[in-house]
Amino acid sequence: MDADHPHPHPHPHPHPHEDAKWKHDGVRVVPGDQLDANTAQTPGMDRRAAINFARVGAQKLWAGTVTIHADAKTGAHHHGHLESVIYVVRGRARMRWGERLEFTAEAGPGDFIYVPPYVPHQEINASPTEVLECVLCRSDGEAVAINLDIEPIEKPEQVLWVDPTHPHGGV
Repeated sequence: MDADHPHPHPHPHPHPHEDAKWKHDGVRVVPGDQLDANTAQTPGMDRRAAINFARVGAQKLWAGTVTIHADAKTGAHHHGHLESVIYVVRGRARMRWGERLEFTAEAGPGDFIYVPPYVPHQEINASPTEVLECVLCRSDGEAVAINLDIEPIEKPEQVLWVDPTHPHGGV
C-alpha cells in the first residue's frame, strides 16, 4: 500500500477493457415517466414497476409506484411469501388487514408501512379529494398479487403503531 491508496486493491485495473463491463451491468436509472404497468394488478389501484427482473435484472426485489384515486379503495389481497414496504409520498393511506379486514391504521406523507407475507390487506385512500401516491418495494423480483374475496367487518379496530421508540403506540 502506498500513501495515495491507503486500502489494498487486489486487482487495480489489470485489464482496461474490464472497466467497461459495469457500463451496462452497473447502476441503472429508470425515469419516472417510463414505469411499466404490465405488472400484477389489484382492482382500485394502479401499480407500475420501476425495478424488477424484466426491467433491470433485479433478483431479490421489486420496486415501483402505487396510485389510488381520491375516495377509492383496493380489493382485498395479499402478496404471498413477499414482504412489502410502502412509503407514502402524497395523500393519506388507510390500511385494513386481517382475515376479515378487522384492523385499521393510517399513514401520511413521509410514513412507511410494512406488510408481512400472506397478510390479507386493503389499501384505502382516506382523502375524498386528493390522490394517494406511494412508492412500493417488495422482497423479491416477482410481482405477486393474490386477490381475495373477503367480506369485511363493518367497523374495524384501530391499531396504533407500536415499536421500541413508541411503546404505547402512535398514530
